[in-house]
Amino acid sequence: MAQIPPETKELILAQTDIVDLINGYVPLRRAGSVFKANCPFHNEKTPSFNVNPAMQRYKCFGCGEGGDAISFLMKFKNMPFPDALRELATKAGVTIIEEVEDPEAIRARQIRSRLLELQNKAARYMHELLLSHPDAEHARAYLKGRGYGKEMAERWQVGWMPQNPRMFLNWAKEAGFSGRELCGTGMASQREENNPRAGLYVRFGNRLMFPIHNDYGDIIAFSGRQLVEDKKSGKYVNSPETALFKKSKVFFGLDRARRAIGQEKFALICEGQIDVIACHEAGFENAIATLGTAATSDHARMLKRYTDSVVACYDSDAAGHKAVGKIFNEFAEIGLEVRVATLPEGQDPDSLIKSQGVEAFRALLDKASGFFDYQIDHAILTSDLSQPVKKANLARDLAVYLKKVAEPVTRDSLMAHCATRLGLGLPEFRETLNRTKEERSYAPKDDGEQQRVEPRVYNDSVLLLCLLALQSMEVQDWLCEQTESLIETLANLPGQDTLVRILGQRPDPAQPASINRFLGECEPADSLTLASALEKPAPPNPLEHAIRELNLLSRKSLEKRRSEISSQLRDSSLDSAQILALMTEANEISKTLRDSNNP
Repeated sequence: MAQIPPETKELILAQTDIVDLINGYVPLRRAGSVFKANCPFHNEKTPSFNVNPAMQRYKCFGCGEGGDAISFLMKFKNMPFPDALRELATKAGVTIIEEVEDPEAIRARQIRSRLLELQNKAARYMHELLLSHPDAEHARAYLKGRGYGKEMAERWQVGWMPQNPRMFLNWAKEAGFSGRELCGTGMASQREENNPRAGLYVRFGNRLMFPIHNDYGDIIAFSGRQLVEDKKSGKYVNSPETALFKKSKVFFGLDRARRAIGQEKFALICEGQIDVIACHEAGFENAIATLGTAATSDHARMLKRYTDSVVACYDSDAAGHKAVGKIFNEFAEIGLEVRVATLPEGQDPDSLIKSQGVEAFRALLDKASGFFDYQIDHAILTSDLSQPVKKANLARDLAVYLKKVAEPVTRDSLMAHCATRLGLGLPEFRETLNRTKEERSYAPKDDGEQQRVEPRVYNDSVLLLCLLALQSMEVQDWLCEQTESLIETLANLPGQDTLVRILGQRPDPAQPASINRFLGECEPADSLTLASALEKPAPPNPLEHAIRELNLLSRKSLEKRRSEISSQLRDSSLDSAQILALMTEANEISKTLRDSNNP
């Protein structure tokens, strides 16, 4: 595979101010020589997330997350390393030239780049049609009828796909895009599989087109809203899954809602794109929606990066009720609280805001019920709970949901609450829970999700030498002169391999980018250990500390060897030559130790 040179990574880090970067996602405030915020990676009330501008690193003392600008983007945006590095490079104006040209990797990137270019240009083309083409008058009238004008369409780049597919195909051809590329985005497909001569079928026709963005702002898919009722087709048609678009891993509006979700402390999940837009236009900018699929564990893990709480605001019909249950099943097990804002029958967020106003919708959200209260209230309205069988069925349904709650204390509290509301004894309800089998496991899939890494344990003296070498070039120079004694003294001590690597690579202590580059190339467990040690300030005289620590290690090594010789001399099978050699070595060690005590 192609490799990005380490020097390029160091240059990107050097050109990136981590305070400016993180402040673009998490509001920071100065606290002495560092900046602080509530951690974006776990829920907290007291800020424990620190950004150190001198070291160009961040660290949360609550959850333990820490690293440099690259690792922040990787964690915050759930990005792979190359994508995070490229995003920072773009912002820093650094050109990345990869060392080894991998033809397959280059081709894949070129294809992806072309598909993104096609999606973005198509969005602009359809947007212009919506704003000015005579044939789109009914589309403009539809938006006006929903209370939206040109300003909203421009903010969301809403477009219109012509009824006549030839218009769109001609535009694509003139813009230089091939039929293969149109099919690659899912905007078109072959009329007959394996028969290109049969022509292309344009997936969307006479629909309002809503662009779907990824976290970087690129358009990766579209959602088309029906303008003329057609029972053979859905109200919304989304792009099929492509190399760019995996609907189980995308929320509509999340690229706009991230900051507001952090500020409001919850994500508002709606049912459709128009509802999300209506919420944003009314000031509820934490609104998002899934795209033609029920909530998934991938959706849950995405939201967990920004919040610990969601409010579901779905239609009050059977489909909406079922969707809320699926949200809970996926979200509860990773610690996301689920509340439910119950809409009046026949209303959705868009219609409610239009008919009753912003404050009425805000009041609805403020009164959002906990998930289990919502389930019980819904059952009261739709079932006769005076019948023992109906109440028992509800208790079993609630027990299935309770099994998804991972935190034992929270689960016990909810169990007691449900038992009280149902008029059941807690022991009986607990027995129902114990007897209930889950319909399926909702545990997050092990699909390569990064596991929590524990710091590696170093020998204390070795760790101090590593720290001093990363903080002082003078210490590095001196330790490099002691290579022979170092190898002998540090043999088999935990962390000695890292110290040798520091002295081999010689990261510059005066350049945070150089240190961060070195940490980024270490194993994660080593990086955590070193980064934690580097949070302590360098001592006033680092070279003196290094000399003293290495001398201490040397003494311990010599004392250990002398003890080993004493044990070996007890071996009755040794001949006189072996005994003499061991005694000579022991005397030399004793003399060295005496000399070290009397410099």
